[in-house]
Amino acid sequence: MINGVEMRGVTIDDAAGLADTLARNRAYMAPFEPRRPEGFYTEAGQRERIEALLADRDAGRLLPFVLVAGDTPVGAINLGRIELGPFRSGGVGYWVDRERAGKGLATAALEEVCRIARDEVGLHRVEAGTLVDNVASQRVLAKAGFEQFGLAPRYLHINGAWRDHCMFQRLLHDDPPPAH
Repeated sequence: MINGVEMRGVTIDDAAGLADTLARNRAYMAPFEPRRPEGFYTEAGQRERIEALLADRDAGRLLPFVLVAGDTPVGAINLGRIELGPFRSGGVGYWVDRERAGKGLATAALEEVCRIARDEVGLHRVEAGTLVDNVASQRVLAKAGFEQFGLAPRYLHINGAWRDHCMFQRLLHDDPPPAH
């Protein structure tokens, strides 16, 4: 827990709170997010999204977490694109409520997700991408031990256009993968 915020697995019961927090942060996050349909910002839209996240979790492809202060969601972090075998890699994405930004919450959540990725999932590396001009997120990644390893031109469709992303990774260990 950091500054009264807990990280835990997301549940269907988080739908209303996430809808409220995302709607409140819509303008703040717009420069960094894909354009979303209106339904995304409703309890029903979040319930549908969470059901999909939980299905991916159950299939071993994703670990979705919510950051909560009391009962109020104030952010989220997902470890997705989980690949085992010789690759043993995953990708991380996160966001934090505007009122909580710049207070170490995203860094602490990233560090915990990397611990889970290493100790519980057995991943070798975790990667993340940021818009080229998202200096705040790049600082978060650097503080959590990520290093930039490349540039991905027109990587994601963000806020209405294909945007270049700086690519980061954190190597978690150099142990060989388990034999199968």
